[in-house]
Amino acid sequence: MDREEFYLLNQAYNKRVGRSNVMYGESYLGKHTKIISNELMRKGYVAENGEATVEGIRKLEPYKVDNAVILAAGAATRFVPLSLEKPKGLYEVRNECIIERQIKQLKSAGINDITLVLGYKKEMFFYLKDKYGVKFIFNNEYNSKNNTYSLFLAKDELKNTYICSSDDYFVQNPFQRYEYGSFYAGYHVDKKTNEMYVTIDDNMQITKMAKGLDRGNILMGQSFWTESFSNKMVSLLKEDQQVGIYDNMFWEWVVKDNLTTFPILYFKLYSPEEIFEFDYFSQLRDFDNHYVDSSHSKIMERIKLIFRCDEEDVVDFRNISEGMTNTSFIFKIDGVDYIYRYPGNGTNKIINRKNEKNSLKLAHKLGIDPTYIYSDTNEGWKISKLIHSFREPNYHSKQDSSRVIKVLQKLHAADVKVDYGMKPWEDACKMEKLLKENDANSFSKFEPLKQKIKKLYDETQGDGIKKCFCHGDTYKHNWMIRENGDTLLIDWEYSGMSDPGIDVGYYIVDAMYDFNDAESFIKEYLDSRDNPQNEFHFMAYTAIIAYYWFVWALYRESCGAVMGESLYNWYKMAEKYADYLLN
Repeated sequence: MDREEFYLLNQAYNKRVGRSNVMYGESYLGKHTKIISNELMRKGYVAENGEATVEGIRKLEPYKVDNAVILAAGAATRFVPLSLEKPKGLYEVRNECIIERQIKQLKSAGINDITLVLGYKKEMFFYLKDKYGVKFIFNNEYNSKNNTYSLFLAKDELKNTYICSSDDYFVQNPFQRYEYGSFYAGYHVDKKTNEMYVTIDDNMQITKMAKGLDRGNILMGQSFWTESFSNKMVSLLKEDQQVGIYDNMFWEWVVKDNLTTFPILYFKLYSPEEIFEFDYFSQLRDFDNHYVDSSHSKIMERIKLIFRCDEEDVVDFRNISEGMTNTSFIFKIDGVDYIYRYPGNGTNKIINRKNEKNSLKLAHKLGIDPTYIYSDTNEGWKISKLIHSFREPNYHSKQDSSRVIKVLQKLHAADVKVDYGMKPWEDACKMEKLLKENDANSFSKFEPLKQKIKKLYDETQGDGIKKCFCHGDTYKHNWMIRENGDTLLIDWEYSGMSDPGIDVGYYIVDAMYDFNDAESFIKEYLDSRDNPQNEFHFMAYTAIIAYYWFVWALYRESCGAVMGESLYNWYKMAEKYADYLLN
């Protein structure tokens, strides 16, 4: 059966089952429509009333859709602030949950075998199993890999399959019981977007794919894969598991790079008014007016309360790449930019937010951090003023090192006394216990390093270096050097009365200085207090604080965070400096 015959017979089937409101996409019919219709009637596939006959339905069976896979694992970081509270697919659009609307549309088309690939806040989707009978696949690497990995995990479900995104909103139902061939939906735009553009031939077959064009057909909405298309995709995804080229890419890139080796992929053309995808909160506000006045978001309610404004006054949301401890985003009120910090999972066990708030106030008073607006002691969220036109220090710049050292000297000399602070050796031991609660043997291979750090720690006790008000997390991302040279230090979660070696040492650790550079940095910091014993103390704390952050990273990864190369760097620096000093 050719495409025109299929299209007409499928229309007749939809008429028979009362699905006249199906969103078909552009018709592929040519000038011989009437002739083909008459031929279908002559063969007994279509009755005189225009409905498909039993024989016609039997003719459609080879094109039957087996199932659907809905990709819902991602954290949708561009959709801040709403995505921080729940996955994008679970938000209501025009009084209907986005993903539930899509599930109901699939079921209305007779697609009852539906699998959701979950990751971020997966437990919030669990109710869908009882409500709609859907199945789940879990992607535990959603933080570090894109939806190509979700499809790899769903490889056993890929047959004659709809591939959907949990955040797609279709004005009318686009799903059908039968599909002719593989396609990807979309529409034409006369502007540049971040979407994938496609070139098509006269038969609507996709012949080329590209990013960053100024106009053209973009991919948006559902896709359908025939079994042969699915098999080819699974084969490529299995190969990529060995090299990880597509780990951080959307699955469209796999097709783009291998387009000529795939079975035919058609472009299903809709209008921009038929398919919607909400990448940003502002897009949702434009589509659904009730999000202008009230998004029912705790975060938005907090911002309104602090600034005594209406929700519509809070605009221009921009995501900041997730930090090691928290996730943050920028927003604007009355032309001024602010940052909202959302605390990471598990941080409540290692950070005292009441102490942090007190430190923020002290740092603001000292003029070291003028960004503080408000900090919540119960849930750990914080609002700060955004500093524009700054740069982070260059670890290889002597001038930048001197700027950093002057701030540390000022901080450590401040007449400030608090009853809390980091104890990197003791705190590391506490986090080690937290790790062992889940796996008693999780730390055994690091015991040799632990004993080296313990020996260094013991040798620093009682050597005359007094505790003072410290920052505790002096890596370069917490420093701001403004155009006039003013140097600020932000984020005070690990601050308090501590050994100054943690501030000096961690800057050295993150810079991954060799011993000569570290000694030079320490000497300049010590100034008139420079002597071999004090130098040893600060070199020892370079190893001690590196060890602390290594254990911290192990704990954070046990809570689901991805620490990446930093974890290994901390381990390497702890061992390097411990061996250097002890030998």
